[in-house]
Amino acid sequence: MRVLIVEDDSALRLGLKRTLLAEGWQVDTVDNGELALAATLTETYDIAVLDLNLPKIDGIAVLKDWRSKGLKHAVLILTARDELQDRILGLNSGGDDYLTKPFEPPELIARIRAIVRRRTGTLTQVLRVGDVAFNTESRELFHKDQRILVSPREATLLELLLGSSGQAVPKSRIVSAMSSWDTNFTANAVEIYILKLRRKLAVTGVSIVTVRGTGYALEAT
Repeated sequence: MRVLIVEDDSALRLGLKRTLLAEGWQVDTVDNGELALAATLTETYDIAVLDLNLPKIDGIAVLKDWRSKGLKHAVLILTARDELQDRILGLNSGGDDYLTKPFEPPELIARIRAIVRRRTGTLTQVLRVGDVAFNTESRELFHKDQRILVSPREATLLELLLGSSGQAVPKSRIVSAMSSWDTNFTANAVEIYILKLRRKLAVTGVSIVTVRGTGYALEAT
């Protein structure tokens, strides 16, 4: 999952980035509204963590701009404002949820995961295909009762494939989800991780198939 953090407090911004990186997600950060709009012109995100009280362009204006342009990434509004009218304005402007500072990192992670589950229609924390199960909370992969060790990036790739409901995931989408501004991830690197996962899934009855001209999909045999 690729996340954009829009927060002008440098200490909080760094703390948020470290927290989300520890979950195995790819994270980009900006410190004002202008840069937030610029970031989404060139990159695709699954979710943005958006402060409302931003320099240059405030968070509500950023959010309205995203939605007016048809950008559908999820948005968790993050702000020190705690009045009811601010929460209502943020949600009515296209936000998915609202978290008031101060907060604890586990609550932030829980809110993000809940938003993603609602967005994808996935009520369970476990994604399955055939005899393979992937726990999106612990990021563990199991074949029946046997755990298969996967790296953070392999886990990200698995979650993309398992969450696609049997449809092919475009290679460009995989590149975007596994990239960040300070990480050079290429289409060739995708093929390397696909190969690694194919080897680990070889004994499970689940395979990664190449959909010519599109990308990759999981298939139970």
